[in-house]
Amino acid sequence: MASSHLRHTRLLDLLAERGSLDVEEAAAALDVSPATIRRDLDRLAHQQLVRRTRGGAVAAEVAYDLPLRYKAARAANEKQRIAATAAALVGRGRVVGLNGGTTTSEVARELAGRTDLTIVTNAVNIAAELTVRPQIKTVMTGGAARPNSYELIGPLAAATLRSLALDEVILGVDALDPVFGASAHHEGEAEINHLMADRAARVIVVADASKLGTRAFARICPAEAITTLVTDAAADPAMVEALKSTGISVILC
Repeated sequence: MASSHLRHTRLLDLLAERGSLDVEEAAAALDVSPATIRRDLDRLAHQQLVRRTRGGAVAAEVAYDLPLRYKAARAANEKQRIAATAAALVGRGRVVGLNGGTTTSEVARELAGRTDLTIVTNAVNIAAELTVRPQIKTVMTGGAARPNSYELIGPLAAATLRSLALDEVILGVDALDPVFGASAHHEGEAEINHLMADRAARVIVVADASKLGTRAFARICPAEAITTLVTDAAADPAMVEALKSTGISVILC
């Protein structure tokens, strides 16, 4: 039987796709007992991630934008490869911006062993991991915290970023489309991510193949503003070519 964490992630994925879920069909999809599904749905309802109904559950408002702890289980191997490749692009003595997200959290772990970097982040979890590394200078924006992504957003975060210059920013995104550009589900996150990109000499986007050719609610930046995309080898070749046509350098790993 899969761990409860993986089951919860799969249930939230199914709810995001379908909007509602029946206990019996969920049990069949996950190959577990209906009693297990009922307990899982009760737990998710307690966390306000779903709303229980008679015989199942419906998606809560936040179901499309899963908390970071559930997103971490998705495409973990691909994200680790992407993170290692992106971290290797960072030169010595650089000032690097990192936004929140599972892939950028992996990038932060890859950079944690460096001794020559300044990391600017609006992600509480990334700052917490790097603060204990005295060889790295960690700068955190202010702002109001979003529990889903651990990112700080709002006027305080914006004010900090407007006063800084970054050599490069490594951005995790919810979607990347050659026409619409990079985008995020939440407009507040998109605004801060846009400012990070605007303050950087080089914009590196890290995104697994599932995010390519899709659009989210709020645009971060146009495709033409992105210097490099690091993605996995499962990316659709036609989409890769479309992104390259905008001037993006694409690295498959």
